[in-house]
Amino acid sequence: MRPPKSVIRAMGRAQAAIYRASGGRLLTRFGRVEVLLLTTTGRRSGARRTAPLLYIRDGDAYVVVGSQGGHDTHPAWVLNLRADPQATVQIGARVIPVTAEDAPDADRDRLWERLVATYPSYAEYRERTARRFPIVLLQPDESPR
Repeated sequence: MRPPKSVIRAMGRAQAAIYRASGGRLLTRFGRVEVLLLTTTGRRSGARRTAPLLYIRDGDAYVVVGSQGGHDTHPAWVLNLRADPQATVQIGARVIPVTAEDAPDADRDRLWERLVATYPSYAEYRERTARRFPIVLLQPDESPR
């Protein structure tokens, strides 16, 4: 059973608040998987929006997937990044400016396998929808913002 989007959003807001309030010491892992906070600019509101996401590393990039628990629509953070790819990630106490890009088709299968190996529930989420999950590379910017 997939949780309603409202529950996913509420849990994400609570996790992000605790993560930040603790200076990146609490809720930085989900089981054995690392969590980052992705802050984007709302495509309609222009407000800063933060989502806690599981991630893996691929070279310098932080790799995240827009699974949204297998719902039929992309998460808001994906749509926000498509409107404005400049964002920040917080990993522990560090805040890093990043630029988002969709993973190239040539890398999708390899990255998907690594994502599922890290968090097997992604495969279950994939079975719940015909939607193609965005796999997003968050490339650290060379110059700080």
